[in-house]
Amino acid sequence: MIEAYFFDLDGTLVDTEILWVEATELLAADMGYSLDRETALSLVYGISWPGVYDGLVQKFPTIDWTLDEMGDKLAPYFLKLRDSRDVRIHSSIDLLKKLAETHPVAVVSGSYCNDVKEAIEIMDIMPLLRFYLGHEDYHPGKPHPACYLAAAEKLGVDPTACVVFEDSTAGLTAGVDAGMYGVALSRPDRPKQDYSRAHLVLEDLADFDPALLKR
Repeated sequence: MIEAYFFDLDGTLVDTEILWVEATELLAADMGYSLDRETALSLVYGISWPGVYDGLVQKFPTIDWTLDEMGDKLAPYFLKLRDSRDVRIHSSIDLLKKLAETHPVAVVSGSYCNDVKEAIEIMDIMPLLRFYLGHEDYHPGKPHPACYLAAAEKLGVDPTACVVFEDSTAGLTAGVDAGMYGVALSRPDRPKQDYSRAHLVLEDLADFDPALLKR
């Protein structure tokens, strides 16, 4: 029996995962670094912030920022991109609203807490959430299951009675390794991820039905 639902943020509820890729490209260009789209995708898309940082430092050894300084440098580029379009994935948000009528629902993200809070406000779903977790709230990041184990503990529920909605290989791995059902959102127009461990793969979360879940 399902007791709780956890939603990833970037790429699952809001179409911002790709914006972080674009923001990284813009920052790199302004810093005089050459970063093509394919490389940027491999460094950023579906990767935790510590992973993004490690990848950038390895790619560009002259970088002398800390992890938090990287976040501060990327933020203006990301916010400008985010504020120029409607980033909400409406069908995913509609599902969250529906599930929140009968079950505890929370957002578990790898983004900084301030960015998570702002995205939640854009979606106007804060009153529906029991809580949200961001990058600063757990360690290590996805694909480690720490984030989802922390979420289950915070609710006081068994991880095996929880469902995770994710769009990335790292996030899906975190949820499944925590013992939860993993539902992958595989949008046709976004970079392919490895969903081989998912219990259910959907192109649109509007199609979700708990009866479709199988261990």
